[in-house]
Amino acid sequence: MALETCFRAWALHAPTTAGAKDRLPLVGSSSTSFAVPSSKRAAAVSVGRVAARRPRLVCQSKNAVDEVLVADDKSWDTVVLGCETPVLVEFWAPWCGPCRMIAPVIDELAKEYAGQIKCFKVNTDDCPNVASTYGIRSIPTVLIFKGGEKKETVIGAVPKSSLTNIIDKYVASS
Repeated sequence: MALETCFRAWALHAPTTAGAKDRLPLVGSSSTSFAVPSSKRAAAVSVGRVAARRPRLVCQSKNAVDEVLVADDKSWDTVVLGCETPVLVEFWAPWCGPCRMIAPVIDELAKEYAGQIKCFKVNTDDCPNVASTYGIRSIPTVLIFKGGEKKETVIGAVPKSSLTNIIDKYVASS
C-alpha cells in the first residue's frame, strides 16, 4: 500500500509529453507497464523517457512510512520488544468509544515523530495474551517502551499534549 501511495503521488506530478502513451511503465523495466485510469492519462510518460529521467522510484509520500502499524501476539517480541527506538503502543478495541477518540491523536503523533518513535496498535480482542501480560484492564491504554522495557502507562483518552510530553522524555534521551 505504501508503494501504491508513492506511485500515485509520483504519477500525479510526472511531466507530460506530446506523444504520451496510455500506459505508465514500471521504473527500471523497459517493457513492463500497467494501465493508467483515463483521468490520469495526462500524466502518462513514455517508456524511454522514464528510464532515462528516473532510474529509480523515490517515495515522496509522507503517509508511506509514518503510520500506526498493527502488532499482534506473533510479532510482539520483534516489533515492540526488539525495537531500538522508543515505541508507543495503543491497546484498543473496535467497540470502544474513547479508543475511537484517541485514534486520530495517535495517528498525528506517528506523523510528527516519524523516525524518532514507532507507533503500534494492539486490538485487545484479537490479542488477549499481550494485553494480560501487561495488565491491561481498561482501554484505551497507551504504553511507552524503550529498550524492550515498559517505561510509561497512560490510561484513557488523554489530550495530545499529555502524550507529547511523555514521548519527548524518551525521544530526548535516545
